[in-house]
Amino acid sequence: MQPVDVTTLIAVSQELTQTWLPARLELVYQLDRYTIFLGLRTLEQKGWLTISWHPQAARIHLGSPPPRQPDTFTFSQQLQHQLTGLALIQLVAIDPWERVLDLQFARRPGDDPLWHLYLEIMGKYSNVVLVNHAGEIVTAAHQVSSQQSRLRPIQTGQPYQAPPPLTTAIPTLTESFQQWQNRLSLVPGAIDKLLLTCYRGLSSALVRQLLDQAQCPVNLSSDHLSTDQWQRLFTAWQAWLGIIESGAWEPGWRESGYTVLGWGITATTASISELLETYYGDYLQHQAWQNLRQHLQQKLQHLLGKLQSKARDFQTRLGTAAAAHTYLHQANLLNTYRHQWQPGLKNLTVTDFETNQPLTIPLDPERQISDNVESLYKRYKKLKRAEESIQPLLKATKQEIAYLSQVAAAVTQCDSYRDATDLETLEEIRDELIEQKYLSPPDYRRPLKPGLDFLRFTTPSGWDVLIGRNNRQNDHLTFRLASPYDLWFHTQEIPGSHVLLRLEAGMQPSDKDLQYVANLAAYYSQARHTSQVPVVYTDPKHVYKPKGMPPGLVIYKQETILWAYPSHVIFVH
Repeated sequence: MQPVDVTTLIAVSQELTQTWLPARLELVYQLDRYTIFLGLRTLEQKGWLTISWHPQAARIHLGSPPPRQPDTFTFSQQLQHQLTGLALIQLVAIDPWERVLDLQFARRPGDDPLWHLYLEIMGKYSNVVLVNHAGEIVTAAHQVSSQQSRLRPIQTGQPYQAPPPLTTAIPTLTESFQQWQNRLSLVPGAIDKLLLTCYRGLSSALVRQLLDQAQCPVNLSSDHLSTDQWQRLFTAWQAWLGIIESGAWEPGWRESGYTVLGWGITATTASISELLETYYGDYLQHQAWQNLRQHLQQKLQHLLGKLQSKARDFQTRLGTAAAAHTYLHQANLLNTYRHQWQPGLKNLTVTDFETNQPLTIPLDPERQISDNVESLYKRYKKLKRAEESIQPLLKATKQEIAYLSQVAAAVTQCDSYRDATDLETLEEIRDELIEQKYLSPPDYRRPLKPGLDFLRFTTPSGWDVLIGRNNRQNDHLTFRLASPYDLWFHTQEIPGSHVLLRLEAGMQPSDKDLQYVANLAAYYSQARHTSQVPVVYTDPKHVYKPKGMPPGLVIYKQETILWAYPSHVIFVH
């Protein structure tokens, strides 16, 4: 993860100043706990300025419009109340080498600023603070009490204090090579660490770029740098400062991370804002995917554990209820041989008329024979009632286990993050579990796209194969998209995805195509790591969903079984 450093902040500030200021603020929208959008309008254009104080991805850039969701955050409402209709006239750093930006708002361009919106990019201490013309804090994204920080509390009504100034040296173009080298070599150590500790405004990513540009190893000690390496590093140092002074930015992607200096780029971008939006948007989506996948796996594991324990308990009680026939049989025998009973008997041995073998029936010696018979009949009726009540409960529990196992298989199959569709797949699963009352809705949910991103493959003969990535997609694939000419595949009695082989009227797939699709169905199932998996296929018209059955679960008939081999699926993505 590459955080926004001073160089990137200077670059994006210059870009925004040149292309967007002055601009009228029309709307403030807060997306989540860490991100606000400012709707700006100039004479020629309108757009959205993204400001984030996320602990790992604090940033500012022009970005895509926010989703049309209700905004319930107090912070954005306070900003909306104070700043709407004013002009954003300046975007300046409070210190050239500090990661704190001052967004200044006035009634019109040329007037003195009435409000200051400070963006402090400081890792986990990042914040956004609104300050009036008198220097008092009106609101902040994150209030900091005096108990949390005696040095710099941030609370409404208190005077705003800038972060404590850095004490390290300021990089300048006027510093000579000898002065620069002496400062870095005063205390021997790794050159990358020395650059970070001796000068302000540098980041680990920038230091790596400087060393790459100078063709110097990252961890090389200052004692071991040759004269030529020192000179190349100083040349890169001055080139960096020259770019900052001239504003000759070249945003682009490196093999790892990004740069605004144009060094070692593998692909360029149209603007710095586009670069930052893509990089941090992808990072946050990847992080959200990881967190959501872990949350879903833990929740499903917990739910399945409870249901399996519940099913075992029902099975045990059913085993006990299975003795009901024994009590009925004993009661009938006792009733038949009641003439052999004598007072005080603890048991009575009779001939079982089903097996013709002697059978001993225990008795209560203090009760009459009719009472003993009645007692056995009561025990039979009680166990029979229990059996009749437990059977539907066990059936419902098994169906619930089958449904959640299907969901768990879908989560497991989403095992790596490639693009935003992977996050959307998990969000669809989460929303499904919320609808089924297994999860509570979060404070904020991104609106999902109306489209469905199935996994898509092509058979050796060129036929399309579609695979559902969750139960919503499975149901859509099977009951809405499938045509009468297609073939439907699924692992036999194993949770997995619905797979559809798209065919045209009158066409029949080859055995090679059928095996290819069966292998895919086995791979995208809970039996992915099994050597051989039974897979069924049938016409879509033979696949049904009984009323009340959860999403993704179906019954089928007139199926054909194939043995599939998940390990034969090599290039699945």
